[in-house]
Amino acid sequence: MPRAGLDRAAVVDLALAVVDDGGPTGFTDLTLAAVAGRAGVAVPSLYKHVAGLPGLRREVARTSIEGFTTSLVAARGSLDGPDALRAMADATRAYAKSYPGRYQCVQGSSWARDPDAAAVQTAAARTVDLLAGAIAALGVAPERRIDAVRAFRAAVHGFVVLELDGGFGMPDDVDVSFAFLVDGLVGGLERLAVH
Repeated sequence: MPRAGLDRAAVVDLALAVVDDGGPTGFTDLTLAAVAGRAGVAVPSLYKHVAGLPGLRREVARTSIEGFTTSLVAARGSLDGPDALRAMADATRAYAKSYPGRYQCVQGSSWARDPDAAAVQTAAARTVDLLAGAIAALGVAPERRIDAVRAFRAAVHGFVVLELDGGFGMPDDVDVSFAFLVDGLVGGLERLAVH
C-alpha cells in the first residue's frame, strides 16, 4: 500500500528536490533510490505513481521546462523586440543559476526522439515558440528565424554552462560579459531584420 499522501505529484516534487540538491548534475544523478529515500518508502512503491526512472525523468523534465517557460513569460511581460530578447536571456541565466539541475534537463535534446515524451515535447515547443516570437518581432525574415533561434539559444546556453562550471575565472565582472554577449546577439539579429 502506498504511503499516505504519496501520489504522482508528490513523487515528482520529491524528485525535483533531489535534482535541486544535486546542483548542475542533479538531473543526471537522479535515481529512484534517492526519491524513495526521501519518501520513506521502498523503490518498488514508486512504480505505483511513475513509470520507473524514465517516466520520472519525463515528469521532472516537463515540470522543469514548464517552470522555465513561466520564468521567460514573466521576464518578457509586455516587452517586444530587443528588450524582450534581453529579458529572456537574463531570465535564462537566472533560472540556470537558481536551478542548475533543472536547467540541465530543460536543455536536453533526447526528448525529441522519445516516443513516450509527448508532454515534454509540447512543453519544449512552447518555450521555443516564445523565443521565436520575440525574434520574429525584431523583423527577422521567416526563412532565417530557425537559424536565429538556434544561434541565440546556443550562445546564451554556452555562456550559462561555462559560468555554472566555473569557467570564468578572470576578475572581470561576469555580468558585464553576459550583457556584452546579449547585446551582440540582439544587434546581430536586428541587422537581419527585414524593413
